[in-house]
Amino acid sequence: MASINDVARYVGCSTSTVSRVINKRDAVHPGTRKRVLEAIQKLHYKPNLTAVGLRMKQGRLLVLAVPESTSAAFTQIIQFSLEAAYKNGYNLILVNTHENPELEEAYITDLLRRDINGIIFSRVSDESHILARILEQNIPIVVIDRGLAGDKAASVVLDNQQAGYIAGKHLAALGHTSLACVTGPLRISLCRDRLKGFQEALAEEGLTLPGSAVFEGDFKFGSGISAAEWLLNDMPGCSGVWAMNDVMALGMIKKMQQRGVRIPEDISLLGMDDSEIAEMVSPSLTTVHYPLKELTDKAFEILFRQIETNTRIVDTVILQPRLTIRDSTARVREPVR
Repeated sequence: MASINDVARYVGCSTSTVSRVINKRDAVHPGTRKRVLEAIQKLHYKPNLTAVGLRMKQGRLLVLAVPESTSAAFTQIIQFSLEAAYKNGYNLILVNTHENPELEEAYITDLLRRDINGIIFSRVSDESHILARILEQNIPIVVIDRGLAGDKAASVVLDNQQAGYIAGKHLAALGHTSLACVTGPLRISLCRDRLKGFQEALAEEGLTLPGSAVFEGDFKFGSGISAAEWLLNDMPGCSGVWAMNDVMALGMIKKMQQRGVRIPEDISLLGMDDSEIAEMVSPSLTTVHYPLKELTDKAFEILFRQIETNTRIVDTVILQPRLTIRDSTARVREPVR
């Protein structure tokens, strides 16, 4: 691979001249600039952008750390983050921590040795401990999605208890009295908050959700399939179920359809996130909308404000969910007399 020295030798100029052309700084004779650019192209020279940033004392490098990059919700967050970073002239490093707190700590600890300008961080679970180390380094950070009340950092999160409340109220309003819930990992506080809101809504309607009616999933398609098998085998008479993300709901739809169960005629199914696939599946999925674009944009707005002012922000922004009604939920069927 060609170096800056190779380019300078090819043109017959100094490396500082090549650097000035690359960085678009200081006057360079137009003829020399043209020859340098031609040499860069001919020799396939790739400038070290990190080194360039260090020389300018402005690395313009951000980190996005997410627990699972293939999750539908985090896939959207990644796309919105790329757009926000590039729009503001930053490069973005994506860290997929694979729902593993040890990997999360190892990956981010390694990145803290680099010249990064800021971090958008969604922790693996309540077991994560890396946030304290990031704050010790005085690096601008915004926690998204999986924030905790004790975080001494800026955060942008969803009102997850309200999300569960909306789901419970919707199914109860349709007359469903025998209900179930498919959660994400309960070691994650937002899953417990969603479950609490769901139970609260049912209690207001005189209904209960016993522990036997709760299936702990992992937010993945396969656990949706497992949840459907559990529901059909162990929950006879259940007419309504809420899955805490759309991906698990889609797994449930697949297994139920294989078993000849009609949605929503036999069982009403409600998802969470309002991802693109929710409208594509048949029946289209009623779901609790998670404003992921607003979450990402607000997080980057706060991050850039910290970078520009060199001050730490510890505010928490709480976004509100809403219900998107489609075809997978319906009023409970009256029993045949």
